[in-house]
Amino acid sequence: MAVDKEKHTQILVTFPKDMVSDIEEHWHEHKFKNRNEAIRDLVQKGLQKEPSE
Repeated sequence: MAVDKEKHTQILVTFPKDMVSDIEEHWHEHKFKNRNEAIRDLVQKGLQKEPSE
């Protein structure tokens, strides 16, 4: 599937292997279509959290 470059930006990110395991667990637990959706979900949840300060 082609990425709509008007709406999206591709970013290459490198994760430690243990973090990938956690991401994949989140992916399968929540039945996302693919790993990218799981990562976007985790990032969105992180951005919505209130700062602890």
